Amino acid sequence: MYLRAGALALSSIFFVSPAVHAADEPAVPVNTIIQKFVENETAFAKAREDYTYRQSVKMTEYNEGNRPAGKWELVQDVIFGPNKQRSERVVYAPVATLDRISLTPQDEQDLRDVQPFVMTNETRAEYDVDYLGTELIDEIDCYVFSIKPKDMEKGKRYFQGQAWVDQQDLQVVKTYGKGVGLLKKNEDNQFPAFETYRQKIDDKYWFPVYTRADDTLHFRNGDIRVTMVIKYEDYKRFGADVGITFGDEIIDDTVPAPPEQ
Repeated sequence: MYLRAGALALSSIFFVSPAVHAADEPAVPVNTIIQKFVENETAFAKAREDYTYRQSVKMTEYNEGNRPAGKWELVQDVIFGPNKQRSERVVYAPVATLDRISLTPQDEQDLRDVQPFVMTNETRAEYDVDYLGTELIDEIDCYVFSIKPKDMEKGKRYFQGQAWVDQQDLQVVKTYGKGVGLLKKNEDNQFPAFETYRQKIDDKYWFPVYTRADDTLHFRNGDIRVTMVIKYEDYKRFGADVGITFGDEIIDDTVPAPPEQ
């Protein structure tokens, strides 16, 4: 987020949940756990490409009196077109009333790729992953890992923070962190810390369902509090055996027609 200001900056976050219990090495070797949950993340990322869902974003900025001063909202459906190509359809987009901050291309990248962070086999080499301990999250025993980029390339956005991995499924169930990256000289661009929760969909994959942020951004011209809520809803698998014709009903050729009465 940008507040008409300047200077080279690297966004960073150093956070360890006080509930994390530092422990000896787990029974399963840490490298094996990391390898397995990255493989599961890779499978999850591929599976999510076959789902439609609705994504809603609401961002609010606050004035010096800590009262809402402006907002930005967007609701869009991630769908498949007539040729089964993936696309986004805007459902609701009122005129933004943000007055003190402006959204940047980096913010758009974070909304798309960083807040619903996924570490795959392809991106694993870009990050340092360190074991921190264990923690109970919503009755789920989790391993906790610190994740930060090794090196940052110009124009790319990265996740830096922590991930909670279910000890049974070895899948990520929660992340906490922020988007980081190299900024241009004299650019005062700040990014809020956020928390993303996942939920098991179709009793198999943990998909992101809710992201929240409530942070004070420290611009050179002053501090601004912002809040953000992102919801991912109505996950529905779009299989190769299902055809969609827009404007008409959805037809599944695999379901036999009922017998005539």
